[in-house]
Amino acid sequence: MKRKSTASSSPGRRRFARGPERNVADLQDALDALGFSPSRGRGQSFLIDESVAQAEAALVDLAPHHPVVEIGGGFGALTRALIERGFRPITVVEIEPKLSALLQETFGPRIQVILGDALSVPLPAAEAYVGNLPFSAGTPILERLLEAGMDHGVFLVQREVAERLSAPPGNREYGPLTILSRVEGEFLLARRVPSNAFYPEPSVEGAIVIFRRSPLEPGPSDRALFRTLVRQIFSWRRKKLRHTLPRVLASLRPELSPEEIALLPDKAGFPADWPEKRPEELSPEELVRLENVLTRPTK
Repeated sequence: MKRKSTASSSPGRRRFARGPERNVADLQDALDALGFSPSRGRGQSFLIDESVAQAEAALVDLAPHHPVVEIGGGFGALTRALIERGFRPITVVEIEPKLSALLQETFGPRIQVILGDALSVPLPAAEAYVGNLPFSAGTPILERLLEAGMDHGVFLVQREVAERLSAPPGNREYGPLTILSRVEGEFLLARRVPSNAFYPEPSVEGAIVIFRRSPLEPGPSDRALFRTLVRQIFSWRRKKLRHTLPRVLASLRPELSPEEIALLPDKAGFPADWPEKRPEELSPEELVRLENVLTRPTK
């Protein structure tokens, strides 16, 4: 999702006035001047509340003069806030050619713009990644950054995604995204953002999340296998594990006998009542231990 503009006749040089009605008018003028229509398919909504951009930039826990990568520059609301806090160099990844050109024109040598899709374009190394992520693509973008070893990040995402990232075991929002992210670090939900902070206004709210790398130790021995294990277990989210877990484990280790499969949860230190539990009651640590025993040669 994306952002705002800044000052005079150019659509990129008019700062938004305070107040949502004026900000909407300003952004619509900028869109018209640019000849650009937001894509519903890409979940494009631009941030028009300057205070939200300032809050995001303030949550980036770095001193000035440190490199930051912004995902999805849009009209530059967050970009401007990052510049004002002294971060540099700032690299902005923007998928839309018109917006990419606008960002470079607006901010000049203070930023480097990479034209491309954040899901596939090579991303430069940085001490922090930030961005107002498209609601339709926020989860895969975060998964890519986690797999790339991101240390710190601040993101505005769909509120439902934020709640899944920060949910504890047993919560209805707890699931594969929670677990796969917790293996790499922790997401904290910093604040909710109302839908009228964006234009076009989406049908759902947003939320700002903060990520800090703190990997589980020990971690998965095979991350690809771990992802498969977690997703398969949660494909039967409402069923008790006694009905599903042996089937999942057998599909991943078909060479093992039913008797050997039955021993794996005990070897992973599962509680005695695990057959009566459901997937959302398993902690990330328990699932990592299960993956670890699943990859060990049987004796």
